[in-house]
Amino acid sequence: MSTHGDAAEESTFVRTYTLTRGRTRPRHLMALDTVLDTGPGRPGPGQAGECEEILALCREHRRSVTELAGQLGRPVTAVKILVSDLLDAHALVISVTDAFASSSDTGAEERPTTHLLAALSAGLKRKWPDAIAYPQAG
Repeated sequence: MSTHGDAAEESTFVRTYTLTRGRTRPRHLMALDTVLDTGPGRPGPGQAGECEEILALCREHRRSVTELAGQLGRPVTAVKILVSDLLDAHALVISVTDAFASSSDTGAEERPTTHLLAALSAGLKRKWPDAIAYPQAG
């Protein structure tokens, strides 16, 4: 015996499945707090209408993956898949915020140097030599 709630849940599942074209994983690695901004590209013709909604929200201001999922009322995994498509099309870019900028912005002397970042990278590689490098990471 099926109840109305079961039918609604199944309808949501089917809609999510078609929205992502059956995919269950995004192609790009991103966290829930990954911040996105619009890029120069445009979504492809076969992309879901939610892609246009994502772009409209990101045009207003930068948005996190979690915020987009909440605004769209869609599961985070489905939103990550759509965002991944938009990243492939260069319609979205991952926003790299300047963690070292302050309200006074005293200048470049407070920012990490290339040498410090190289040393940090070398130290991490020594600590975890078996870690797999993510090819799209900076």
